[in-house]
Amino acid sequence: MRTRGSSTASALAASALLVAGCSDGPASRNEGADPRPTEKALAQIVRAPDVRPAEDCLLVVWQEQKNPDASFDRAHDAADGGAISCATGTTASEFEAAIETLRDAAKSGDRAALLKQVGMPLLFIDGRGDRREITDPAAIDATFDTVFDHRMLALLQRLDLSQLTVVPDRGAFFELGSLWLVVDRKGGRPRLVTVNHQALGEAAAAARHAAGDGSRRSL
Repeated sequence: MRTRGSSTASALAASALLVAGCSDGPASRNEGADPRPTEKALAQIVRAPDVRPAEDCLLVVWQEQKNPDASFDRAHDAADGGAISCATGTTASEFEAAIETLRDAAKSGDRAALLKQVGMPLLFIDGRGDRREITDPAAIDATFDTVFDHRMLALLQRLDLSQLTVVPDRGAFFELGSLWLVVDRKGGRPRLVTVNHQALGEAAAAARHAAGDGSRRSL
């Protein structure tokens, strides 16, 4: 069972504005997704009325996967914001695989491996809040050092599934929306679709403020 600190509620509240600010990115990729269970899944649920609601979503998603990792998915489906399977249409194991690839690519400096995890178009928001939608893979490569600067690479290197926050029908994010991942097909692998430097700065400021409050309380 994964545990979370008392900062979850405040983090979700703080991220609400950033979620709205990123509406041109992740939201558009999940439009038209049908969250309703299939007839087959409903039949399974009727036969097993004690199944948890989150398990209902897992049943639907697993039907779209060839070799689902059921034990991992059940153990890690709970996230800040709700169940991963219900909110995103895929499983914790698929998020874990994407996160591990991003983390390893950032640590090794493997630009090509990192770019393979990027979905198109990529929404880039700089430190001032200026937005740019990058639609050409060559343009992402050309601006790589700007989009994935040292602070963003450092964030990628410390990604962990336990820090994921999900927003139903919008995707999932880290660090108050600094990175957004979405799924383009049920049961599929999440892809990185938003890189937000402004949100990363906000998250860093919030962390410094929290650390300062903690130091003053300990005096």
